[in-house]
Amino acid sequence: MYIVFRCDCGRAMYSREEVAQKKCVCGKTFKTKSRRIIARVEDAQAASEKVRELQEEKYGGAYFTTADKI
Repeated sequence: MYIVFRCDCGRAMYSREEVAQKKCVCGKTFKTKSRRIIARVEDAQAASEKVRELQEEKYGGAYFTTADKI
């Protein structure tokens, strides 16, 4: 079982329920048990999709382009 939660910086993250600590890309390390759980999902693929949805809600949709179009 995986849990989905947010860091203080706003980034959505996921980890297994058994994991005690998690480090965000912003550098903050925190205890996963003390975070507010947004969702619980069965597998890592579903957790990844949920994180992607949450990130798109907060920061808008991701799009890819080539350097010549910028």
